Amino acid sequence: MKNDNEANRNRIRDILNQLHNKSIEDKIDRYLELEHQQIIGYHYFSDASSECIFCYRDGYFISTVMMSHAINEGIIKFITERNRISRNNKDGSTKSIEDLINELFNRNIISEKCRYSHLQIYRSFRADIHHMNPIVVNIPFKDLAKQNIIALSVIEREIFGYDFINGAISPHQPIYWDISEENMTTAYIRGI
Repeated sequence: MKNDNEANRNRIRDILNQLHNKSIEDKIDRYLELEHQQIIGYHYFSDASSECIFCYRDGYFISTVMMSHAINEGIIKFITERNRISRNNKDGSTKSIEDLINELFNRNIISEKCRYSHLQIYRSFRADIHHMNPIVVNIPFKDLAKQNIIALSVIEREIFGYDFINGAISPHQPIYWDISEENMTTAYIRGI
């Protein structure tokens, strides 16, 4: 039994090594296509955002699209919260994500480029993919994944843009970073 288990492990290892070696150049190419930010503020969506980049790098395009939808909505809610904007309409109903995106733009909280990127992700077959409607069989996920991951990069650069000054992060928009009284912040540093 032990020999069978070890032989099975070795067979699986060989297959995985072959798949890895065969796809490594594609993974490198996809990673280099992105202009994502290496450091962002550490928040509840930071891990997911980085994992979304890895999904795209590794060729998991459906996962990339689905995650980009969720991360986009999380960031919109985060920006709304940090700017103390109500997510409810006057009648008590909840504002749609598209309404929030437009409100953030109309209040000059996000730029037109950021607004466009948020809407691009939000309108990229979100409901069809979320509910796995039959149309998903016709969606060009590879192209859509690339579009959404690049749009997410635009959003993160605007929200979490920073400069290095004397070796320290100096956020362009401190409202989106949790800065302590000691002028320290928790950041999420992305690997490859």
